[in-house]
Amino acid sequence: MNRIVSIILLVCSIVSGNRSLAQITVKDLGPQVTASVIQGSVFVRTPDGMEYLYTVLRGRPASLLGYTLDGNKKILDQPLAGTDGSWDLVVSTTGVVYIAGANGHLFSHIPGTDVVQDLGIPLAGEKLIWDMAAGKNGEIFGGTYPGCRAFRYHPKEGATDIGKGPIVEGEQYLRSIEYHEADDKLYAGVGSHAHLVEIDPRTGKKTEWLPEQYQDQQYIYSIGLVNELKNGDLLFGWLTSSTQRRTLVFNLRTDQLETVMEDFDVRSVIKSPMNQKLYFTKEGNLIEADFSKANPALKKIAHVGMAGLASYWDKAGNLRMIGQGGKLMAYNPKARKQTITKLDLPRRPIDIQSIGVAPDGKVWIGGYLAGGHAVYDPVTQTTTAFDGLDQTEGLAFKGDTLYMGIYPKAHLYLYDMRKAWAPDHNQPRHLGKLTGQDRPFAVLPMRSMNKVFFGTVPDYGKLGGALVEYDIEKDTLVQYDELVSKQSVISLVEANGLVIGGTTISGGLGIQPVEKESKLFIWDPVQRKKLEEVVPVPGAIAITGLSLAPDGKVWGFAQGIVFVYDLGKRKVTAMSSVYPARPYGSHLWRNAFMVHHPNGNVYMSANNDIFQINPVTMAVTKLFEGAGMLTMDKNGTLYFKKSTNLYQLDL
Repeated sequence: MNRIVSIILLVCSIVSGNRSLAQITVKDLGPQVTASVIQGSVFVRTPDGMEYLYTVLRGRPASLLGYTLDGNKKILDQPLAGTDGSWDLVVSTTGVVYIAGANGHLFSHIPGTDVVQDLGIPLAGEKLIWDMAAGKNGEIFGGTYPGCRAFRYHPKEGATDIGKGPIVEGEQYLRSIEYHEADDKLYAGVGSHAHLVEIDPRTGKKTEWLPEQYQDQQYIYSIGLVNELKNGDLLFGWLTSSTQRRTLVFNLRTDQLETVMEDFDVRSVIKSPMNQKLYFTKEGNLIEADFSKANPALKKIAHVGMAGLASYWDKAGNLRMIGQGGKLMAYNPKARKQTITKLDLPRRPIDIQSIGVAPDGKVWIGGYLAGGHAVYDPVTQTTTAFDGLDQTEGLAFKGDTLYMGIYPKAHLYLYDMRKAWAPDHNQPRHLGKLTGQDRPFAVLPMRSMNKVFFGTVPDYGKLGGALVEYDIEKDTLVQYDELVSKQSVISLVEANGLVIGGTTISGGLGIQPVEKESKLFIWDPVQRKKLEEVVPVPGAIAITGLSLAPDGKVWGFAQGIVFVYDLGKRKVTAMSSVYPARPYGSHLWRNAFMVHHPNGNVYMSANNDIFQINPVTMAVTKLFEGAGMLTMDKNGTLYFKKSTNLYQLDL
């Protein structure tokens, strides 16, 4: 139900110090994008023989779900306060389920109860726990971001930093971790520049295992460990880059890289209790490989339509696997038959990642991480869900066509809004995947020509974004890399038939910038060349919120400063401080969203607040707190988001 609040705000002009009363109407339109996406999962057998599946449902907040394996009955649905997901679950040797919070917190649950305990943040300053492994005597281990650190947790001893700092200096992601009981060692997969590190959890000693020829890749993204193989226990490392994926197989008896295989879902790899055969998923298929033989062939058993998140042999001798979307497989190796059931997964609200108003007044919204879209119709005051695409970083409209830039790997789409939404039937239509790029935040349909431009942030561990031209008539994409050296393109606006772009010194996650200040550049789309680049705000690391004023001047925002750029004079003609420059974390990709209202004022969301700017005096007034991604329809109605909810603001 929509909630309408008429607010009399006492607002304070930051620049002039004048005080005034303003009445605005704010309507909470509620959560918009919902999803049924699971992440970390684990199977559990209790001492009394009960068998359970635990998984985490993405949402705000995330929930720990528990199911019986006999009948798939849901027995638990407990929120994980403060987090919207979990990448991994693990069961300790004492039977406790631990949950890795996407907010850096560690949670625990004892099977058979309805209690989830928040154990806090194991390592101060770490924002996320990626992966975990069970050690001995009730201990567990975990890997974190952004410090690339490894911790040990024991319920009687608490958490300790076993690596005594980053596992690899200069890296941010400890993305995967496994514990090998036979040699009491941990194995950690690192990115955004690939490393595989052996860690002694008792002394903190670290040894690089990844051969030098693979250290130019991005990640050891996932690790799988298989014990009790006659030729030696095997460690499988999923090696990824922007162009290639492989599985490295290390023999823990010889401590050598034994072979390199085609990539598969190493998180699901599991050994048969009866023989030397391994099972895992690959490209939606269940695969069997006999590792009693040299160079085992990968034998396709069945199409299961999922990537295995966790696997387990139940007490009846069936192989169980859980995949994203809630598919649960049971495979009987004797009968050579499999069954697929689907868990009863509720839909939960997810955070809003992008907002845009179409020419017909409908508001399009993209969801964070779990992806998906929704459309809010202000006439009927209803929301319609559109599933099927990943996380949309940027969207914009040209006539009846919606253009979208989607993460990961910078996929570009267009959707003819007059047609039915049918992703499985190329509607939206995939335009292409960009080389070396990851996040297309900026989307600019040109008014003066039949082209659309995209601005991007590069892949993990890389610097240098791209400006991408899509020619609608020719149906072609042209990519211009690094128009500004070592900087990403995060904001675009059209002025006088030219493309004006704003950059950030940040690249993809996992790499530090080398440039010191962001640039404003001018691109001629006819001559296809850069005409100029300038520094509008010295020392600012990112330029966001680019917009075109009615008088033809370009407005932008950089490090707490709103500025006006006169394209004819090629210089900044006005600027005003919105708030003092603040430290930023690992990156700064986007911040301000700016609109020019019919009432003559400029409105902007930045740093999760909404501001009003007088374009004559440049006086700045804070109107609303805790709001982002401001946009406006053709009638001057403003929309913004707070977490999962869309808000409407009438002035």
